[in-house]
Amino acid sequence: MPPERIDALGAEVRHIDVREPEEFHGPLGHLPRAELVPLETLESACASWAREAPLLLICRSGKRSARAARALAERGFLRLYNLQGGMLAVRGDSTGTAR
Repeated sequence: MPPERIDALGAEVRHIDVREPEEFHGPLGHLPRAELVPLETLESACASWAREAPLLLICRSGKRSARAARALAERGFLRLYNLQGGMLAVRGDSTGTAR
């Protein structure tokens, strides 16, 4: 899911940010409505989530969120979207240097 298409997902999509707290609150910031669920805690956090609910997975560059999407798919989640390029793409930093 490219950053420019996020709004097309609709308001019912949960924004799950799998970064660490210092990244979530750091210079790249986070998306509105984003819920911080660090990747290490995802397995326990998702236990009570509805498997059919749409989830947008977010991280710094898109790699951790892709891992999160695979892990959730293995647990039966059906409507998963990975934010391509992560928060770097949202903020317009394609070089990967923003911290």
